[in-house]
Amino acid sequence: MAIHSGAGKPATQSDLVNVPKLVSAYYLNEPDLEQNPEHCVAFGTSGHRGCSYDVKFNESHILAITQAICDYRKQNNIFGPLFLGKDTHALSEAAYNSAIEVLVANEVQVITQENDDFTPTPVISHAVVCHNKLRPHELADGIVVTPSHNPPEDGGFKYNPPNGGPADTDVTKWIEDRANQLLLEDLVEVELFPFAKAARSGFIKYQDLMTPYIEDLINVVDVKAIAKANIKVGIDPLGGSGINFWPIIAEKFALDLTIVNESVDPRFAFMPLDKDGKIRMDCSSPYAMANLIALKDDFDISIGNDPDYDRHGIVTPDGLMNPNHFLAVAIDYLLNHRDWSKGVEIGKTLVSSAMIDRVVARNNRQVREVPVGFKWFVEGLSTGTLAFGGEESAGASFLRFDGTVWNTDKDGFIMGLLAAEILAVTGKTPSALYKELELEFGAPIYKRIDAAASSAQKERLKGLSAKDVTADTLAGEPILQKLTHAPGNNAAIGGLKVVTENGWFAARPSGTEDIYKIYLESFKGEEHLALLEKEAKKLVDSVIS
Repeated sequence: MAIHSGAGKPATQSDLVNVPKLVSAYYLNEPDLEQNPEHCVAFGTSGHRGCSYDVKFNESHILAITQAICDYRKQNNIFGPLFLGKDTHALSEAAYNSAIEVLVANEVQVITQENDDFTPTPVISHAVVCHNKLRPHELADGIVVTPSHNPPEDGGFKYNPPNGGPADTDVTKWIEDRANQLLLEDLVEVELFPFAKAARSGFIKYQDLMTPYIEDLINVVDVKAIAKANIKVGIDPLGGSGINFWPIIAEKFALDLTIVNESVDPRFAFMPLDKDGKIRMDCSSPYAMANLIALKDDFDISIGNDPDYDRHGIVTPDGLMNPNHFLAVAIDYLLNHRDWSKGVEIGKTLVSSAMIDRVVARNNRQVREVPVGFKWFVEGLSTGTLAFGGEESAGASFLRFDGTVWNTDKDGFIMGLLAAEILAVTGKTPSALYKELELEFGAPIYKRIDAAASSAQKERLKGLSAKDVTADTLAGEPILQKLTHAPGNNAAIGGLKVVTENGWFAARPSGTEDIYKIYLESFKGEEHLALLEKEAKKLVDSVIS
């Protein structure tokens, strides 16, 4: 895709969303599933998302989803409190209030951040995990109202069950089906309690979720080493829900942290445009992170996070690190600076860099390769059998120093602080350490592209078996693996991955567009990558056409 002429440049007035109009549409537009099936509730890898203009994220959707979650809780004997968080998107406040009206009507004890403040995803996960560790007979769960890094006009709503992590497919399918049934029946079974009365009902408890999370950081990151080395850290919250955490983290642990942008604006007017000309708070994009990259020489380490703080962007004096590069460095460092059991594995998604496999093998550990989605890491992090779980899209979490669970969702705080810890302990930036890994293992080139595909072709791609791939070679090398199920847990990947000694590609259909995504990586340079791309497209097209 061509890079937009405004990419990396400041947003103009015409790029900004009309917040009053957007919020009005949230209340005024009504989904009609019979006439417009695209209006239905649809949970992707991170909950239900959409825009109120498109009748995909409206009051009726949130009332139905929340009632479905309440019904799911009753069916599964979840009677503890529900931790409710929200980010800084324009529709998050409205959806948060709608959810409260249903939760209170269903007599669910809601715990939310005091002063009605924003609450990041990893903080909700941490709160659920800590509560259930102490009270296993009174299980809690959580909801985070966020569309993550999506544009300002989008809303999002995701459910974290008692394991604290993203709900798995069985759970989201149940909630999705129940919510759509409620919508089809005009919400007649949705229980509602007016917000003004709900706030006085006693079912809402405003609690300090910030302090327990911050005080516990000392058990997962070596903040003392960061302070001792006087690492100078720049923070760009990108207008997100963690903005009020950083000053307290700095004071608590005597860290030299500077917030370079204190703006909170539901239009995100301060953001540079992303590669496609849209405002998107993607901390892995050099275009969205242009403001922080411009300050790279002012700090030893700089950190950016998306609005719900489940992703991280790491900037060194060399620039913004590729997410795959930082994952490899983080894993190598942790395996050499944590006294974890030799039996713990490292979790990676099947579209993450093969550099991770080489690093883990050198450290005499095993990789657990799973399909796309952080939900596949939840059980392993919960039980301590996975030391680390990371996605190529700049989301990861890892265990405490003692090898027990920290949280079970992606955590942008600890990944950012880990970058500072790495510099403090090794004296080298993560980008410098990645260059050393390249000298040891080679310098892979990673790419993701989109290719056109009809709905029928996408379905065929989802249903492929290894036998459907008859080719023996790829880009001049023998094919070593043809995967339609992830080797780490045998779960269907909803596509295909083909692996050779020095390269691989994976193809997955888009859930929302008439395209399929191809991820590619070569350890043999640009020419080999181009050949890999050409043959990957040809191979996939041959088996889905």
